[in-house]
Amino acid sequence: MRVAIGADHGGFELKVSIAEYLRKAGHTPVDVGTHNSDPVDYPDLAREVAKAVLAGEAERGIMICGSGVGASIASNKFPGIRAATCHDTYSAHQSREHNDANVLCMGARVIGPALAEDIVKTWMSSEFSGEPRHRKRLDKIVAIEKEFSSGNPPPKP
Repeated sequence: MRVAIGADHGGFELKVSIAEYLRKAGHTPVDVGTHNSDPVDYPDLAREVAKAVLAGEAERGIMICGSGVGASIASNKFPGIRAATCHDTYSAHQSREHNDANVLCMGARVIGPALAEDIVKTWMSSEFSGEPRHRKRLDKIVAIEKEFSSGNPPPKP
């Protein structure tokens, strides 16, 4: 499977490690940057991962920053991206099986390389269940994306 992988400076070293793990596991990492530990902004790399997934250049994406949170927030701004921050294998499995997450976000300052590999292994081997209850919820997410990407302001409280 082709996997777009990106990281800011805080996740650079873990990105290198995860890209190598993906290769050894028979996947093709599509490295969108960063390519060193010089400071960069995670939204820029999240954009590149999202673009690769949405354009079909990769079936899934992995985005790494210091906490995983900023990467997830930025990634989820792109309609069609379902990014999940996972720092354990249970969440990684559930994000695929129940939520059909297509971008995995992790925090390099939260977890180490061994756990990150376990999370990636779990996430890559998990599939969306397609159960009607989960499909119904995803359809609602898509409806929300369409509603607010059309320029309509959110309702006032």
